[in-house]
Amino acid sequence: MPTHNESDPGHEPQKPEVDASAGYERSDVGVTGIVVFLTALVIFVAVIGLLCYGIGKVFNAHMNKVDGPNSKWTKTVDVRQLGNFPSSPELQNKMTEITQTFPTPRVQTDDGNQDIADLHAREDLLLNYYSWANQSQGKVRIPIERAMELIVERGLPVAPAVETAPPMTGDNVPTVTVPLTDGFAPTAFEQEEAQAQAVKVQRGEQR
Repeated sequence: MPTHNESDPGHEPQKPEVDASAGYERSDVGVTGIVVFLTALVIFVAVIGLLCYGIGKVFNAHMNKVDGPNSKWTKTVDVRQLGNFPSSPELQNKMTEITQTFPTPRVQTDDGNQDIADLHAREDLLLNYYSWANQSQGKVRIPIERAMELIVERGLPVAPAVETAPPMTGDNVPTVTVPLTDGFAPTAFEQEEAQAQAVKVQRGEQR
């Protein structure tokens, strides 16, 4: 009889030797496990499909209840029947004309820097040149520089003094020593355009 103890840590049980001379597994594959897995997978896919179909039916019924049934205006149109848009110069010119004459406000095709520059240019025309304010009444806009000269010469109407209560203890009367701004600040895009224009003028003078 064998006298060895299996619980002896110094003793390792002998493993059966495997014949690897054939180069492949000699035992059969467990077909039952594969069949069970495939069956469970098919059932899972079928249940998920039925669940998605039911959820879609519920959503469609709710939308039909809220928005009403589909009509010719809400019917999905198969755009493939229309074919490709022909590349005709006449149609392209017509499309360009339509987009140019589309009523405002239009969707901007760039970041809007040019629109702001055009707005400031129109403002400069009103601020720096003479123009009619109301021709029938003979009212004329004058340049802002000329308006400031007239104010310096003639002065402004003096408003009657307003009685104010003396400041409380610890309060100071606010004073403005210099103007905070002249009311106009060109954008970075306009500054870059002005610098580029100055460079062009300088190169023209050097030539």
